[in-house]
Amino acid sequence: MPETATHPDLPAAQNPAAPVPGPALATVLDSLAAALGPEHVIRSAGGAAEPLPAEANVSAFAARPLHAVLRPGSTEDVRLAVRAFDALGGTRAGLPGLHAVSTGRNWGLGSKEPAAGPVVRLELDRLDAVRALDTDAGYAVVEPGVTQAALAARLAGTDRMLNVTASSGHTSLVGNLVDRGVGLRRQRTEDLLGLEAVLPDGRLVRTGWWPDTTAGAAANPYGLGPSTLHLFTQSPLAVVTAAVVRLLPRPEAQRVVRLSFGRERLPEAVDLIRRWRAGNVVSGVVKIYDTASTATYGGERGHGYLAHLCVDATAGTLGALTGALVEEARATGLFDRIAAGEEPAADDTVSQVVQAAYAGSVEFNEDMLASATGTRADLVDTEGNGWLFFLPLIPFTGPDTSRALALLDTIHAETGIRPGATVNALDADVIDLVVSFPFDRATQAEAAHRALDRAYELFAHSGWAPYRLDAAHGGWGRTHAPDAADAELVGTIADLVDPHRTLAPGRYL
Repeated sequence: MPETATHPDLPAAQNPAAPVPGPALATVLDSLAAALGPEHVIRSAGGAAEPLPAEANVSAFAARPLHAVLRPGSTEDVRLAVRAFDALGGTRAGLPGLHAVSTGRNWGLGSKEPAAGPVVRLELDRLDAVRALDTDAGYAVVEPGVTQAALAARLAGTDRMLNVTASSGHTSLVGNLVDRGVGLRRQRTEDLLGLEAVLPDGRLVRTGWWPDTTAGAAANPYGLGPSTLHLFTQSPLAVVTAAVVRLLPRPEAQRVVRLSFGRERLPEAVDLIRRWRAGNVVSGVVKIYDTASTATYGGERGHGYLAHLCVDATAGTLGALTGALVEEARATGLFDRIAAGEEPAADDTVSQVVQAAYAGSVEFNEDMLASATGTRADLVDTEGNGWLFFLPLIPFTGPDTSRALALLDTIHAETGIRPGATVNALDADVIDLVVSFPFDRATQAEAAHRALDRAYELFAHSGWAPYRLDAAHGGWGRTHAPDAADAELVGTIADLVDPHRTLAPGRYL
């Protein structure tokens, strides 16, 4: 779809008429091929001025001009590459911006696509070391190529677990963390203890808490004085090459209670579930799937909504806590079916994924991915069904949830695209509403993108803002900044950290 026509607030660098990189790019790529190895510097056969062929992505976002792909194998390789581009003046000297990805599986929000082009892409999946793992102290130091499946497997059988997401096990832990994703236990920003980042001039910095330093043995991500830890989350101001991730204590005993109810009971059911969450009766992120989402992801059909509530306890108290919760749920008469501790049916992929993920396992995640996209992780962008995401935060109340879902009905009526919605209650106050737009890539891409645009408009009008952005809406955060002085301060910091604009513009800055 013609994004430059429908999104006039996007950066000028995204315009197809942007300047074509000159001979300086060929020079720097030659030097990096000698340093990294020619097999790790991929460029067009027609020369540096000619972009590589456009790559497909599962969301059908327009491809930005991509002039080379660099595949560093170490932090020092990343420093070398960034320094080489910065030394020649970055984008302000006509070079493409450097765009870093981890495994590139940011599906629904753009996959590997940048917010603006032209770019040279830094692919960091070869940086795949678990540098340190301490289950006593509860942390791991991981590089961007470490997948959540890899770290979850290392933790199996220990008294620690990873806060996993319901996405593929082949997705990057660091990539999702720096984009402020959400796991089954909490928002992943709460798992972040420290970051290692390469600045645009090639300097290496470590922010937050790092083991075996003067930061002390007890993890304190904020340190003393002003903290720069989150300067590099949702940020194009550095290339993150490692993170210190907090590991959660594995519950001694755990049970998942599943509650089915119709749409007419949604407000009352949501308010009751909020009461349980506020009283710490249930743990982690409460997940409520609607019928459209369960159909997309491979869950049971025939119910309006299916809520998943996790109860953590000691072995001696689990039965009593679960029993009290079930008894109270039955007494309300709100729920068509209540299941407590029952194993999910073999064909109920959603319930299998959620139950395992509450326990830090991604055992069934690939089944959900296959249900949603029709293929496996390495083929999603080339062969998968169309998939877009919109991710607003809304208040955790029954009326707000009902109003938000009514907006999705409006979008369906206007565009013909039926959105799915998953309620992720992060705490007793805030819901991360995961809105998915499944579509046929051959016939519905334009309609799906109209539906996505409409979601941004309708939710903003209702006072609900997204907490993550996709590749086509990079200008949204700039035009909807809540405070002009704060936006100006961020711009001043960007000028100081990256005066040559060596790194490509991001979705957030």
